[in-house]
Amino acid sequence: MQMGTNLPKVGSYNRAVVLEAIQVSDGISRVQIAERAGLTAQTVSVIVRRLLEEGLVFEDGSLPSSGGKPRTILRVDPTAGHAVGIHFDPGEISYVLADLAGQPVARLRTDVRPGLAPGEVIRQMAVTARRMLGEAGVPDGKVLGIGLACPGPLDADGAMHFPPRLTGWDHVPIKRLLEEHTGFPVTLDNDAAAAAIGERWAGLARATPSFAYLYLGTGIGGGLFLDNQIYRGRSLNAGEFGHITVVPDGPECYCGNRGCVEAVCCPSAIEATVRSRLAEGARSTLTGAADSAPGLARTAGDMPDGDAQGAPAGGSVDHSAICAAAAAGDPLAREVIGEVAARLADAAVSIVNMLDIDLLVIGGPAMREVAGFYRQVIADAVATRPLARRLHTARVEVSPLAADAAAIGAASLVFHATYAPRLGALLTS
Repeated sequence: MQMGTNLPKVGSYNRAVVLEAIQVSDGISRVQIAERAGLTAQTVSVIVRRLLEEGLVFEDGSLPSSGGKPRTILRVDPTAGHAVGIHFDPGEISYVLADLAGQPVARLRTDVRPGLAPGEVIRQMAVTARRMLGEAGVPDGKVLGIGLACPGPLDADGAMHFPPRLTGWDHVPIKRLLEEHTGFPVTLDNDAAAAAIGERWAGLARATPSFAYLYLGTGIGGGLFLDNQIYRGRSLNAGEFGHITVVPDGPECYCGNRGCVEAVCCPSAIEATVRSRLAEGARSTLTGAADSAPGLARTAGDMPDGDAQGAPAGGSVDHSAICAAAAAGDPLAREVIGEVAARLADAAVSIVNMLDIDLLVIGGPAMREVAGFYRQVIADAVATRPLARRLHTARVEVSPLAADAAAIGAASLVFHATYAPRLGALLTS
């Protein structure tokens, strides 16, 4: 059955609506807020007065007048609050100290040392977050909390459950432990959902009612905003775009299916494909790097003259090198990246067909130098293949938050949880 609500909650919701209208705009007047939010001028005036008193917004000049009283411009004060965003990836931990506008004040990356127990890793996260705040001179009273983006699945209590590529982390209560070590409240979500919230708070989806975020990192995931609300699903794990099947007879995925997007498009899958084709004799400037990999060694005399000139001097055929080679025109790298782009496009068409969204954002650290190529292939597919393409075409854009998308998103988790208007809050007692 539908649940009712009460007037105090309506007031809190309207306050959040007004604050969001100011936050997503590049300067807005009280009259414009009333028009866009469907509120009376008196209601907006009362709410704005309180926001000014709290220091969350400030008045910043006036709009040109065509007669009558000039309209005062309102903006969110970025210094009114801060949050530390932490992105916990199996390979590294990224930190961002962000202001209330979602803009980074400080950034830091640290490696995850192999063999460390989960408790020690979490303790180091807390120490690093505290150090960032101290070095930036942000007092505890200005800290709204810690946002944490990490691999899922996650439960409602903030514990990880069998996260891929993180042996020994099952049932670790990471949220509670980080709260104990930092003394701040912690808001937790998976990395892809966090990236979507970051895009909503500080990126190019600030005023977009419905969009999906396709996140490319160590793994592949997604986040969803539907009708201006984050959608997390019954178990808080919606948006697993990485487990859409795109190659029915493809390789096994750790989830139990075959041919998932993640199984054929994640960085480790790209590396494995390139190494296999190099072993079969494919021409590539990456051949020199493959020489140092077990089972792929070739003598200089075996290499075509054209390949020997541009090949790396050594090392491994890693994802970064493959993306750089593809951007430079290497035939093998471009072939493999092209296949990956096509599979991502297949998944994107399914997402658009299912959700009828306005915007598909692609982002994450695995985009590297090939972001533009991925965007073009996906955009072409989304423009020509969805069922409703003649009625409505979803835009495809690359996130401007780049490799820090999940860390900025983690900080934005705090802002979103604190200030964003949430319909669900109206329906709880």
